[in-house]
Amino acid sequence: MPEFRSQIIFFDKPGAQNTGRTLELAQDRGNDLAINTFVVASTFGDTGRDASGLLKNKNVIVVTHMQGFKGQNTQELSDENRRIIEASGARILTVQHTMAGINRAIRLKMNTYQPDEIIADVLRLFGAGMKVMLEISMMAADAGLIEVGKPIIAIAGTNHGADMAAVVLPANSINFFDLRILEIICMPSENHPGFSE
Repeated sequence: MPEFRSQIIFFDKPGAQNTGRTLELAQDRGNDLAINTFVVASTFGDTGRDASGLLKNKNVIVVTHMQGFKGQNTQELSDENRRIIEASGARILTVQHTMAGINRAIRLKMNTYQPDEIIADVLRLFGAGMKVMLEISMMAADAGLIEVGKPIIAIAGTNHGADMAAVVLPANSINFFDLRILEIICMPSENHPGFSE
């Protein structure tokens, strides 16, 4: 039976200190697999700026928090990072989060969980970045910025920066169960038995 081997890089701690290495690993795996589309989560724009600088001549989509995520009429992406990202040729996507929106409003108002938030919590079992990578892949697909059914590399992180990357077969949010994680490139795993104090 045919098989192939793919290496996962585990970081001993989650966080922004892994951003540079995550982007390098994503770039290398993209080159290996001839994948030219990268979807990158970025709240303030630092990760998006770094990704768009490293991944020149690639199709880079930087996905931000939606407008109003931290309060009415607020946008966390800095104007300076927006300018740098756009000047690099990367595109910025700011839309409603697939696993939030009205369902989150229902939870906050009525103190009851909705299916999308349960799915989000299950994905977080693999790390915060897993949930975000799948979410931004659907957001980009729904916006028509990436092709459904064609592998991309998704990049996200834990709180700030990037510490997780994966090869993802995207789907539109209405076809969530067609989405596939084809390969994990890197991820944090501070409880991995290979790490010792």
